[in-house]
This record gives sequence, C-alpha cells and structure tokens, in this order.
Amino acid sequence: MNLLKLSWKYLIAKPLNTGLNILLLALGLAIITVLILIQDQFENKMNRDATGIDLVIGAKGSPLQLVLSSVYHIDFPTGNIDLDEAVSISKNRLIKNAIPLGLGDNYQGYRIVGTNHDYLELYGVSFKEGNAWHKPFEVVLGSQVAKKLELSLGSRFAGSHGIGSSSHDHDEHDYEVVGILEASGNVTDQLVLTSLESVWYTHDEEHDHEKFESAVATSGFPQSDEQREVTSLLVQYRNPIAAVQLPRFINARSALQAASPSFEISRLFELLGVGISLVKGLAIIIIGIAGLGIFIALYNSLKERKYDLAIMRTIGASKGQLFTHILLEGLLLTFLGALTGLFIGHFFLWILVMNNEQGAMSGLRADLFLAEEGWIVLYALAVGVVASLIPALNAYRTDIAKQLTK
Repeated sequence: MNLLKLSWKYLIAKPLNTGLNILLLALGLAIITVLILIQDQFENKMNRDATGIDLVIGAKGSPLQLVLSSVYHIDFPTGNIDLDEAVSISKNRLIKNAIPLGLGDNYQGYRIVGTNHDYLELYGVSFKEGNAWHKPFEVVLGSQVAKKLELSLGSRFAGSHGIGSSSHDHDEHDYEVVGILEASGNVTDQLVLTSLESVWYTHDEEHDHEKFESAVATSGFPQSDEQREVTSLLVQYRNPIAAVQLPRFINARSALQAASPSFEISRLFELLGVGISLVKGLAIIIIGIAGLGIFIALYNSLKERKYDLAIMRTIGASKGQLFTHILLEGLLLTFLGALTGLFIGHFFLWILVMNNEQGAMSGLRADLFLAEEGWIVLYALAVGVVASLIPALNAYRTDIAKQLTK
C-alpha cells in the first residue's frame, strides 16, 4: 500500500480546501523569507560599502543623513563645506587620509560623484574597460550604470542638477566616458565617478574652456584660486585614539559635523529591527492560522473517512499505517506551502529590486538562497506535524467493528 500516493489522492480530491490551506501557509512563510533575504543582504551591503571609512565629515544636520548621502548615496546631502576648511581639517594629525566628495548632480537618476582616485582605491575596484579620469569631464561608470544606460567608452552625456532624474540638464559641456568598472557588488556599481573639478566647472557661470583641458588632482584636494566647496570628506583614522578625540573636535566646530558610519548604521539597524520584529510576528500569526486551518481540514476530513479507514484496516492496514497516512497529508500540505512560500518570497523580492534599481534595494539578489531558508521548510513541516497529530491519533484509534456496523 503506497501511503504517500494515497495521501496525495485525498488532498487533490478537495482542491479548493487544499489550495486555500497551502496559500495561507505560503503567505506567512513568504513574508519571513523576504525579511530574511532583505535583512541579510542589506546588512552585508551596508557593512561592505562602509569598509575602510571611519568617519564622515560634512555640514551640520542629521548625522544619519550625512552617512547615507556620502557613503551609501541614498539620501540628500546635508549641504556643502568650504574647501579651505576641508583642507585644514584633513591636515589634522589624527587623520591618515581624507577623500573629498562633490555631490549634487545625476544622470538619469544615477548620482555623479566628484572625487579623486583614492576613492577607487578605497573600494578596490578594477576596470572592465578604459581607465580612470585625468581631465575635467571625463567619467568612470559603475557596472550597473553602463549596463542599464547602455553606455560604452567614448559615450557622451549631459549631467542634470540635483539628485532626482527630473531636474534640468547642464548642457554647456558633456561628460565623456573613459572607463567602465567591473561589477564589485558595492556602491560603486551604481555611481558615475569623476573629478571634483568636473563638478565645480559644471556649476560655473563662466566656462573657461582652457581649464577643461588641464589635468585634475588624482589624490588629495584640487588647487583653486576661486572660492570652492566640497560636500563631505571620507576619513580614515591614523590610530585608535582618533576615534575618541577627532569626532569631538570636529563637532565642536560650528560649521562642521562628524558622523561614524558604524555607529549610525548600527542605530539604523536597531530602529529597523523593531519594525522587522513586528512584521515577523504578523507572519507567525498567519502561519499559526494556517496550521489551525490544516488541523480543521484534516479533522473534518477524518469524520467523513472513518468508513474508509475501517475498510483499510480490514484489508490489512495496521493502526500505525493509518496514523502515518493522516500525518503524511499534513506534511504534504505544509511542504507544498513551504515551497510555494519560498517561491513567492523570492519573486516578491525580485519585483522590489526591479522597481528600485537606484535606491536602497539596488544590488540585492532575488536568486540568492540562504541556509536559513532550510529552517523555514523544517518549521513548516513542524507545523504540519502538530496540526495533523490529533487527527492522526483519532485514525489510529479507529474502531473497525463500530464503523462497519454503522
């Protein structure tokens, strides 16, 4: 007697009840799957993008906003700081290296970041084609930018003012693509990188074309006779003492603030953790309701099938086989629910990533399977065992003579 096949036949005999129970369980498991995938990948992505950055220095405002805009490029900058003041700060004995950033422009939603070659070294990027910029208005594209916008070496485009893609264009001078980066799985995949001079000259009212052919600063700060500004500085400490003294020193200055990426992101994860816990709690409630639905379905089904079970006993089925038969139905239901839930979870994450290619969700993968998802399947099977245990015990206690007499 093939108990697995028999259990399957009983399930498909009532497709609506079976489908409803599978779908209800799948929805709860899908929510947990999406949360696990996002939490794991998002935390890894945030930690990876902040590697090597001990401190961010910028204009006064929200420390978290400063970190999000300068390190992860997913928020608006807090403002600009004077170049001379930035240079002065970078000479502090506690600072090993300070990388300047000039933000505020974009191309079709992808941010244009003015910086120097130290930024490329910070993330250890490698070039798929071309090389780094050496003149104003030469740019290097992240792998995703080049792929999505179908740009190649020699392509030219005009940047737009502001962070959003709907702002007006700076069409006085086009950028030229001189390099395309290999995919590295960090924030550089989503950026258009160029020199600080390019950002400055783009916003100048008078365009001196002789400057456009001059060399740019590949490290440190560019020299300028004019009053210039930078958006922020990415700082590396010289020694552990800097972690205590430098932020306090910077924050005491009226025009500047210092924010630690590790501290701010830990605080962000802590805030997000409350919401994630609430959603997980909701998912567990849905799974509990699904388990109750499976129990009711099996219990009611058992009442209708007592005669069938008695017949099975008369043709040689043991009490243990009847018990296993009902238990298999619960396990099949929950196993199908688990597989459906995993599929829905990955599919939903794929939809989210497709609709947020330039936001915080960019870089997340829906085709990545985590070890924790195996526990989701085991958890679902445990729900199936618990839900079918009482109906299975009732099947085990089936009275042959009583049922056949009826």
